[in-house]
Amino acid sequence: MGKALLVLADGTVFEGMSFGSEGETIGEVVFNTSMTGYQEILTDPSYKGQIVTMTCTQMGNYGVNAEDIESSGGPKVEGFVVREYLDFPSNWRSQMSLGQYLRDNKVVGIEDIDTRALTRHLRNNGAQMGIISSVDLNPESLLEKVRKHPGISALDIVKDVTTRNPYKWEEGVWKWGIRATERQSDRYEGMAKVVVYDFGIKFNILRNLVDAGFDVRVVPAQTPAEAVLEMNPDGILLSNGPGDPETVTYGIENTKKLIGKRPIFGICLGHQILGLAMGGRTYKLKFGHHGGNHPVKDLKTGRVEITSQNHNYCVDINSLKGQVKLTHRNLFDGSEEGMEHVEYPVFSVQHHPEAGPGPNDSTHLFRRFGEMMEGKC
Repeated sequence: MGKALLVLADGTVFEGMSFGSEGETIGEVVFNTSMTGYQEILTDPSYKGQIVTMTCTQMGNYGVNAEDIESSGGPKVEGFVVREYLDFPSNWRSQMSLGQYLRDNKVVGIEDIDTRALTRHLRNNGAQMGIISSVDLNPESLLEKVRKHPGISALDIVKDVTTRNPYKWEEGVWKWGIRATERQSDRYEGMAKVVVYDFGIKFNILRNLVDAGFDVRVVPAQTPAEAVLEMNPDGILLSNGPGDPETVTYGIENTKKLIGKRPIFGICLGHQILGLAMGGRTYKLKFGHHGGNHPVKDLKTGRVEITSQNHNYCVDINSLKGQVKLTHRNLFDGSEEGMEHVEYPVFSVQHHPEAGPGPNDSTHLFRRFGEMMEGKC
């Protein structure tokens, strides 16, 4: 472990120590306010293209295990920033240290920087591109490299995280004393079939769909709408994912063909793709919402739910010109968090009802999806 630098695109420099893999990485720097769940955050495909800063001061204290992952193929973040890394985990489920996990998966990390100052800087100046390096310690050289990067809004990152082949998902939500291989449903005959577009799906969305009683099939992001309809699903879920929704043109075009044909539920990027498919617009938030403690009000029931969030973009509900009704609002900044179509069985939310990590206040939305397929709402 040696010296490392984090340099932002505006020229701000943070000096710290390297942990994880040695090397250099570029990404959009964001901050996450979750106190726990770093393994789920690292493996969330929505973070592809981003360097994640954790605002909680200590990371690594409970280690890493083989089950608490949200995607296959290891971490998806470009880099990891923490205040203090603990290299001596203590937890009965721990199988290795966080540092070893990052090294094994070639993820560059930096510790021993003032993450409070970094977070305040991002809040005041907005999320921006940055570079972490333990091999080049020249700030001017690093600044030149990061400024040459086109930025993740110019890239279609979904194609890097979507599945290559369709598959069936059978595992349910983690329960005490039940191994992952046993968390499966044996009830498929007569179950509602849900086809999931994988724009960067989190496993916990699939687990919650199984627990809600669905027969779940996952398809690649570029699957034509016609092929999905040939599968004769009872409902379609548009998943979360990384990057600017406007770059996912194939997802937008396919969604246009599906609206009104089947009940649709959109989550996060899926929510944004739905908005664009209906002719609306999206805009980028100053520093995004990332964490497990965001209060959201359900405008239909008046209930306030604490939610898990991970997004940089938001749908402008007014741009949809009366096609939808606003259903949820973020109580931190008033941003729009959910919508439902006034005519078709279509609804979506910007937050993550599956948590992983975070609270479970919004898991009832999976049951609502089932009720929509049954024509009850």
